[in-house]
Amino acid sequence: MAKLFNYYPTTFYTSNTKATGLDTVTNIVARFGFEKKLKENSSAFYKYSVKDSDTPEIIASKFYDNSERHWIVLLFNDIIDPQYDWPLNNNTLISFIDNKYTANGTANTTPVSGIQWAKSTNNTKNYYKIITRTSSDSTIITEKFQVDANTYANVAASTTSYTLNSGAIVTEKISKEKQTHYDYEVEENEAKREINLLKKEFVPEVEKEFRRVIRGD
Repeated sequence: MAKLFNYYPTTFYTSNTKATGLDTVTNIVARFGFEKKLKENSSAFYKYSVKDSDTPEIIASKFYDNSERHWIVLLFNDIIDPQYDWPLNNNTLISFIDNKYTANGTANTTPVSGIQWAKSTNNTKNYYKIITRTSSDSTIITEKFQVDANTYANVAASTTSYTLNSGAIVTEKISKEKQTHYDYEVEENEAKREINLLKKEFVPEVEKEFRRVIRGD
């Protein structure tokens, strides 16, 4: 991280508590971003699923031969805050959930830990109506709709069959599902694992453009 800021311009700064003189500091508010058309060009990147042991630095070292290129991994995926936007490993996630819901657990009729409160099916985060259609050729299509508590209460489980004009028979099953706060947090964390990695051949040109933009050359 330290070498990255060597490219940033400097600016003058003074504190209200400082009587005289100016300090020269790195202008960390300077910004660089990837063009939308590059990030949407599937031939310019490949998919990667972040492992528990991965950090932006480890990935940069593995795929770009230099851990200092971690900023490419982050910015290409619009990750501004690695602490909150990067997937947490299992132990850290459990700790995060426990801390986040500690107040809820304490306020429970019978006080429990934050993680216990989050896992309880009595504390619902989201409600879903699920429609699963299975055709006679074994094709399965599942649709999941988020609904409010009242709609959820009125969803009746059912299974019906009908015949299409083509002669295919479709069986439609309606069900419903609650999501706990714990499952919500796990799902959100897992979604962060799927990132795009800029292909290595584009890195030299990106670094060149980065220095140009940041330095104002």
